[in-house]
Amino acid sequence: MKPVIFGLSGLSLTDDERAFFAESAPCGFILFRRNVENRTQLRALTDSLRALTGRDDVPILIDQEGGRVARMAPPEWPAFPAGPAFDALYEIAPMSAIEAARANAQAIALMLVEVGINVDCLPLLDVAQPDTTDAISTRAYGREPQRVAAMGRAVIDGLRRGGVVGVVKHMPGHGRTVVDTHYHLPTVTASDAELDIDLAPFIALSDAPMGMTSHIVFEAWDAARPATLSPVIVHDIIRTRIGFDGLLMTDDIDMKALSGTAGEKAAGALAAGCDLVLDCWARMDEMVDIAGRIGDMPDASRARLDRAMATIKPGEGDFAELIAKRDALLALA
Repeated sequence: MKPVIFGLSGLSLTDDERAFFAESAPCGFILFRRNVENRTQLRALTDSLRALTGRDDVPILIDQEGGRVARMAPPEWPAFPAGPAFDALYEIAPMSAIEAARANAQAIALMLVEVGINVDCLPLLDVAQPDTTDAISTRAYGREPQRVAAMGRAVIDGLRRGGVVGVVKHMPGHGRTVVDTHYHLPTVTASDAELDIDLAPFIALSDAPMGMTSHIVFEAWDAARPATLSPVIVHDIIRTRIGFDGLLMTDDIDMKALSGTAGEKAAGALAAGCDLVLDCWARMDEMVDIAGRIGDMPDASRARLDRAMATIKPGEGDFAELIAKRDALLALA
């Protein structure tokens, strides 16, 4: 098995994708709007991925946060609120906000399980700042580490209750960036002591089953390399200081924050200590490049993967009741 998660080009597997995935044996797959049409189509797609790999527990990921980041959208699926809605409620009723976040996440999970998706790239544990880029601030749970951690914990719990694995992101923190890593490489100049604020939610949720890195240079820790490509940040900060021993994947390596070929970036991230590379755009030449540059998944990474996927239990709860509960609580704000 190759330590990479690949994207798909369309609503069903092409013949070329089917042959390439069968040969390269990626760890899993990630879905986007281009892969989603309706329940019947999406369930057929995820079933085909399980049949192709022969693995019932193959990770099938999606970014289903709510707000601006929602791959499954109306009219086929309901819209969900993003982090700031729960942050606003927390201002006046913290426990209600936590319960609303949990119910919301559990409903999302039930929706995903129905179509065969078992991993959601949620929650964000990024602590927002006054000048945080809109790419993060419109999704974050707030500016206070304790608040972010509390709602992040509720989201992880809600996803688990609904039958889905959550992914904490973006380690070791994306809240101080003023530019979007999809297009630019941010540099954070905050001191080591100041960055304690950014690390705090990740430390609180260090037992999360999966995590995702950020493509950001932190001058206090490694002025030469972004976190995804930095052995210093992966080992000293994420694995040791945060204490995270879950499955660590990169953010999408196609983002413009990183330079080099797809294969170079993938090999660099794995050499830095990441368990998995996330390559989202289904460009066959780039996927072939990656597969040719990386080896098989190391035993330690495979153990983390197996441990994370073993947390999946049959989903429970009633979707309509969870949505009603969330809406009643959010109405308090």
